[in-house]
Amino acid sequence: MRFAVLLVYAFAAIAFTPSGAAFAAQPSGKPIDGIPCQSTEGVLFHTHQHLAIYDHGNAVEVPAGVGIVPGKCLYWLHTHTPNGLIHIEASKYRDFTLGEFFDIWGEPLTRTSAAGARIAPGQLRVYLGGRRFDGDPRKLLLAFHADIVIEAGPPYFKPSPFTAWMGN
Repeated sequence: MRFAVLLVYAFAAIAFTPSGAAFAAQPSGKPIDGIPCQSTEGVLFHTHQHLAIYDHGNAVEVPAGVGIVPGKCLYWLHTHTPNGLIHIEASKYRDFTLGEFFDIWGEPLTRTSAAGARIAPGQLRVYLGGRRFDGDPRKLLLAFHADIVIEAGPPYFKPSPFTAWMGN
C-alpha cells in the first residue's frame, strides 16, 4: 500500500511539473560532437558563459546538471546550477559553440526552435553581449564571459546584461 501511495505522488510530481521547467538530459557518457566525458573536470582551459532563454517572454530554465553523468563523468561543457551559467572545463584548448552545448543538453537549437520553444521562421532573436547576433545560433562561439540571450517569439525586449559572474 505504501508503495502505491509513493507511486501516485511520483506520478503527480511528473505530470504536474510547471511548464517552462527544464531538465538536463542524461547523456550516455560517449563523446558528443567530439567532446569527451571525463571522470574529472579539465583544468587546462576553464571559462564561463551565461545563457538566458525566453519563450514568448517567459523564462526557460537552463537546468543544473547539463553535461554531467552522475557518478561517471562530466563533459567539457556543463552546468552545475540552474542559473544559465555554462562551465567550460576542458583538457585542451579549442573553440566551443552554442550548438555543441545544446547537443550535450539534448535540446534543439535551430532558427525555429530553442530548448523546446518553437516559433515561426524569423521570430528567433539571439543577442551576444547585448548586441543582436544574426548568424546561425548553433555556430555562436562560447567566448570568455559571453552573455547570450535567446528570445523565441515576441514580446521582445532589450536584454539586461548579466553581471553576476561572482569571480567566474
